[in-house]
Amino acid sequence: MRHKPLREQVIVITGASSGIGLATARMAAERGARVVLAARSGDVLARLAEEIGTGRAVAVTADVGRREDVQAVADAALAAFGGFDTWVNVAGLTVYGPLREIAQEDHERLIRTNLWGTVNGSLVAAEHLRARGGALINVGSIASDLAFPFQGLYATSKHAVKGFTDTLRMELIAEDAPVSVTLVKPASIDTPLPDRARNYMDCQPTLPPPIYPPEEVANAILHAAVHPQRDIIVGGGGKLFVMGKEFAPGAYDHLARAIIALQKRPEPPTAPEGALHAPRAAGRERGDPPVYVMRTSAYTRATLHPLATAGVVAAGLAATAALLLRGGPFGRSRP
Repeated sequence: MRHKPLREQVIVITGASSGIGLATARMAAERGARVVLAARSGDVLARLAEEIGTGRAVAVTADVGRREDVQAVADAALAAFGGFDTWVNVAGLTVYGPLREIAQEDHERLIRTNLWGTVNGSLVAAEHLRARGGALINVGSIASDLAFPFQGLYATSKHAVKGFTDTLRMELIAEDAPVSVTLVKPASIDTPLPDRARNYMDCQPTLPPPIYPPEEVANAILHAAVHPQRDIIVGGGGKLFVMGKEFAPGAYDHLARAIIALQKRPEPPTAPEGALHAPRAAGRERGDPPVYVMRTSAYTRATLHPLATAGVVAAGLAATAALLLRGGPFGRSRP
């Protein structure tokens, strides 16, 4: 299946006010697409729509955990542009802390955003795309394949997103619907996610290395909007973690203490409530991780093109493995 060039598409992006969603919106607009921007932070979206330009962007304040809000996003796309060609579910948050300490309302809010937001967006989008054709792209995580202690409900939600996405894809194939379904699974990405997290720890949270720029995820998303792929892992480090866990799941389980340690910064927590229940600290693509951020992912760039050689992929994985041995769970983090 092949879709329209980006310059001819209308793309809906949830979670467009921060991180990956914000980077994707800007990149899509730069490549000529018209965009429908959805998030809870309406003021940020309004500024972003103005930045992109009149007639090129529409902003819709929406909580993706509410089906009626998601339907309003689709209706706005129909009113402004006559419909949409690609729908991207990006909106997501996390909670840091031991499962036993996290309040039930925080568990439920995270699942409502991360899982139900994806379910709502996917089902609303599929109804439109069945007749028009196009792409549905869900942003999961390598946590769709791995567990992360102290981000347990985040991993739970991303496992569920994978199961839902795979099922919906199969049902659309059974219908012969002209809709591609892609699951994008980023590794650690330099976004404000830790700063916007609900935090139960006694220190500021962070992401385990290696960390990749949000533009790598945006590029993968927009590639899938034209050249669909079933799954895309963003970050060779993520691919190595997934491979290692599949090869030796018991050994991966025993990395628990190291993985917990790599999610902690020495600074005290700054805003432990985060943006879980109300929008906060939106408007930034990047965070401030205390470790080196990779410039690109050679592994991911190679996997986006069918003629990529095994040698290119292997070289990217080898370089990432060397970094992991120096700064991941098997070595000391870089300053």
